[in-house]
Amino acid sequence: MYNTNNSYFSNSLLHWYDSNSRDLPWRKTNDLYKIWISEVMLQQTRVDTVVPYYLRWVEKYKSIKSVAKADDLKLLKLWEGLGYYSRCRNFHKACKIIVNDYSGEIPSDYQKFRLLPGVGDYTASAVFSIGLKQTYAAIDGNVRRVMARVLRIKNITNRNKKRINNTLIKWMDPERPGDINQALMDLANSICRVDHAHCSICPIDEICMAEKMPIPESYPIKVKKKVIPHKDIVTGIIWRGKKFLITKRSENALLRGLWELPGGEFESNETPIEALRRKIKEECDIDINIEKEVGYVKHAYSHFKITQTLFQCQTQESVKSINKEYRWITPIEVNNYPFPKSNHKLFTILNSDGWNV
Repeated sequence: MYNTNNSYFSNSLLHWYDSNSRDLPWRKTNDLYKIWISEVMLQQTRVDTVVPYYLRWVEKYKSIKSVAKADDLKLLKLWEGLGYYSRCRNFHKACKIIVNDYSGEIPSDYQKFRLLPGVGDYTASAVFSIGLKQTYAAIDGNVRRVMARVLRIKNITNRNKKRINNTLIKWMDPERPGDINQALMDLANSICRVDHAHCSICPIDEICMAEKMPIPESYPIKVKKKVIPHKDIVTGIIWRGKKFLITKRSENALLRGLWELPGGEFESNETPIEALRRKIKEECDIDINIEKEVGYVKHAYSHFKITQTLFQCQTQESVKSINKEYRWITPIEVNNYPFPKSNHKLFTILNSDGWNV
């Protein structure tokens, strides 16, 4: 690449960013805590989804110390619907460590911050470049795509990942490293998109080597997505009087710490009703009367999809044996517990049906 690329890259990119940057609430603060929580929420989540969660979070928890003192249940409830709940649990753990080991202040040493639960290279680089103006390249899949096109890289090998990082560090304006990182994010979102590179309006097109090729979008080569497996889930809303049963997912389970209506996967050789009776007997050691099918919902997680069918059930029995926490709650108490999104879809069906207690 040419010797002038570093100044052209940062000057052109920042000039474009100053006029075209997205108006996002975490870009209006120098508070490291707020920058950090925004980056945690943005992991694998769309910006427009994150904004209301971020605003609610920083309104309720105004500091690292307030998060450290908070109850897990309340934090997960506030996070409910954002997904990838380990992010919330790790952030809570990290805040406790900061309070205990660093007097409530985010460590200014990159490696110490990097070692906190849930903090990877990307998060640490984003927080330190944006909040402390230190020269770190915050590279996720979007930024990597932009830089791969600039450098005309076909395959994202470990060697090429280092090449992208080293080039970006070399070209980065030392006065505004955080703005460079955020500008690349905005560029990837609006101009250098996965399936359509709008090269004619790109601020750095002059040094983009893929722009000179017949199909800029062919850089880098797309990795084929794996076929996502599907699971059939059967669930029961089990009434005993005016209350129904919920159970808490165990610590070694997906979505651990969240509450749910009991049930589970069913085998190919059994009907949903047979499976539900079996699962409830195995899990809670109670017999149930299954009255009717309420409906079903579909939901996609990162590694699999589900179809979840719900049945109205009754029991006169108390839970005899169970290896997880459980509660009997009323419909209004749903608001006190964090549930997976698929359960909220079921609650929506129940709301339209008047719960049919």
